[in-house]
Amino acid sequence: MQSMTLEQLRATVNAGGVVGVTLKGQGSGFFMEIATRSGQPCSLVKARSTEPRRFGSPNSALIVLRDLGISVAQIDATDWNPEQKEVTQNRESRAQAMHEAHAAAAYNKRLADEIQQSIDDIRPSLPHDEVMARMDARIARYTTSNKRAG
Repeated sequence: MQSMTLEQLRATVNAGGVVGVTLKGQGSGFFMEIATRSGQPCSLVKARSTEPRRFGSPNSALIVLRDLGISVAQIDATDWNPEQKEVTQNRESRAQAMHEAHAAAAYNKRLADEIQQSIDDIRPSLPHDEVMARMDARIARYTTSNKRAG
């Protein structure tokens, strides 16, 4: 089964490529299965992963569908068990995810600052050929000094 993100689903809906949606209950949550005009079934996944997007209730899934312009959907509650405890991330994995998010944000800020400094730099730019010639000379010096040392 193929997967699609919410934005891909939105584009598919706008192009008239969705013929039906089924909310499939599994455990204590619901997942979306999308029938497309091409005949290729798809499942809705989270934005930056291939993990299926889980809805805690059919109501929350129906709100998303309505916002996409889909007003008719089927519900398959065969494997739905509202008493089943949801498996959630433990505290350490959540802390690790937050740490990684903060590190990525700090990196992005530093990179944006460096780019802005470069844009604001009033020194004249160097032609590409001159930069490449300087780099070739550095590489040659480094290669030569390593050959002598080895």
